[in-house]
Amino acid sequence: MTRTYTPKASEVSRSWVIIDAADVVLGRLASHAAVILRGKNKATFTPHMDMGDFVIIINADKVALTGAKLDQKKAYRHSGYPGGLTAVTYSELLEKNPERAVEKAIRGMLPKNSIGRAQLKKLKVYAGSEHPHAAQQPVPYTLTQVAQ
Repeated sequence: MTRTYTPKASEVSRSWVIIDAADVVLGRLASHAAVILRGKNKATFTPHMDMGDFVIIINADKVALTGAKLDQKKAYRHSGYPGGLTAVTYSELLEKNPERAVEKAIRGMLPKNSIGRAQLKKLKVYAGSEHPHAAQQPVPYTLTQVAQ
């Protein structure tokens, strides 16, 4: 009888991946980053464990949105108080805080539980091309079909 292999927490090896978000469609970028954060690109993927790698996203301010989403799509957040819903368009969000726009898109593609919160902590997003993680020697990740 063949047993299913289940990796132990000590056997998980994490690497660092860097993604350049310049002229990449936001949803495509988020789906690739979510797969890497979850570890679904590895042969030893296990849904009940945090198997993923660290992801660094640079040039978040140059991310693209297709169609009229830049002016029509809204990003919502709630303060927790009654009537505390705030909505801003993605054009305003990308202008003021582009890191939040990318993090919001990736957060929506991760599990909504403690594993998803742990995976989101491995995401590092920067608006410009500079990042403080050069010591980790991140491997560049290229996206296919970058342009719209």
